[in-house]
Amino acid sequence: MKRKVQCMLLALLAAVAATVATAGVLPAESAVPPDARRGAEQTLLTFPEWYLVHSPAEYARIVQAQPSHVFPFLQQIGQLWSSYATVSREQIREHYPLNPGYHVMIWVIASSTTVEYALRSAYENSIGRASWLLGGRKLTDEDRYAARAAQEYVDFIRQQPWYLFDFTSRLRHLWTDVPLSGPCLLRKWERRYVLTTEYAVKAVYAKLIEKATRAAYTPALMTTDVVVDHLPENWKAPPEVTLIQRLSNGRALLALPRYYDFRIAATALARQDIRLEDIAGNASTILVSVWVRGTGPEPPGNWRLLFEQPLTMPAQTRRLALLVPVRQLSKFLVDAPAKGMTVEHVYDY
Repeated sequence: MKRKVQCMLLALLAAVAATVATAGVLPAESAVPPDARRGAEQTLLTFPEWYLVHSPAEYARIVQAQPSHVFPFLQQIGQLWSSYATVSREQIREHYPLNPGYHVMIWVIASSTTVEYALRSAYENSIGRASWLLGGRKLTDEDRYAARAAQEYVDFIRQQPWYLFDFTSRLRHLWTDVPLSGPCLLRKWERRYVLTTEYAVKAVYAKLIEKATRAAYTPALMTTDVVVDHLPENWKAPPEVTLIQRLSNGRALLALPRYYDFRIAATALARQDIRLEDIAGNASTILVSVWVRGTGPEPPGNWRLLFEQPLTMPAQTRRLALLVPVRQLSKFLVDAPAKGMTVEHVYDY
């Protein structure tokens, strides 16, 4: 871990030099309004941020039917930091702007997640595992409540910042809605203790992060402006997609929803043969993650594999992070299922 950190620091210093060297290069003209453009480097830097959605989602899938200690906390820490190192190197290779503020944000959330996962790994693989064995290896009402809360958390953070999630409400309902007695009493009360601690700590920490974030950053745009190659008169606008302006040569400027729903909207447009040419001012490449089964080589196509990560759930499945040309993204989204790929996310900044 120490060596990885040193390598990333050296990479960031190199990025400063690269940024200075290319500071005089102007970006290509874009029909996206200047205030709606975002740096192309963010398609890379948003992966570590979104990993902190993917990881809880994997946790939620696992704990629906298995105890918490099955989740590979330490492996997830490694994947988080190694993916950050890889996207940082790619940022340097492409001579993208450094964007130090975004790196600081990633370091804050990645470091706090590292501490959390390390503590939870130590606890779940000692006391948590012991309560599971002594409690008859059966899920309790508290386990099932925690699994529901974990999925609710994932559903929430796919569109909203994690610190706005209502941990206080989950803590209150743990003590008012979940029976205090029942089978596997030892496991029940151990789970009640650890969930109470988790929800209480996160409720306080979330408030602190919310205040710090509001003081340091402007509110994020909730839409992404894109340029499409054409827009038929009889097109059907997907949910939350709006026409901003018709452009020359039949092209059009649209506003798509941001974050999780961007992939859904872009795919719906692609199925109408409406192709994206420019995303928030970026017409070069965009990062897409997909799931593939098995251990063979990735399917061939017009993209470049940046890295891959094994998943615990679904079993025998890998996440591939692919760099796709923006003008090929629409076709990619339509063709992916036939190539054995499940599109997980489009990193739309």
